[in-house]
Amino acid sequence: MHASKFSVNTTAHMQFVDITAQAQQAVSESGVNDGVLYLFSPHTTAGLTINEGCDPDVQQDLLGVFQTIIPSSYPYRHAEGNSPSHMMATLTGSSLIVIITGGKLQLGTWQRIFFCEYDGPRNRKVTWKVIAG
Repeated sequence: MHASKFSVNTTAHMQFVDITAQAQQAVSESGVNDGVLYLFSPHTTAGLTINEGCDPDVQQDLLGVFQTIIPSSYPYRHAEGNSPSHMMATLTGSSLIVIITGGKLQLGTWQRIFFCEYDGPRNRKVTWKVIAG
């Protein structure tokens, strides 16, 4: 098994950051040709997702929908003021698995891997593990 982590620096309160290149670099560093890549975000106000990466409007639409269905005006009990960020992180989840074939991530034509920032800007980490098989 090969494992490590990489940094993701976000520049806005809410944004999707394309981390596909870092994920592929992790696979390349591992030397594994066939297996799986596990990605994990150890943050409660950020998540991970796979979605379209060619049209940035998709990412903006997702953030807009999240902000619409998760109101900032709800009487949250959590006192830090970032409860909506926790809710959004729950929607996208904190981990992903991607199949590796021939040393390459098996993503669809339009798919990219995104780190989803909901409480930035911050310096975040993504932990990865590649398992051959």
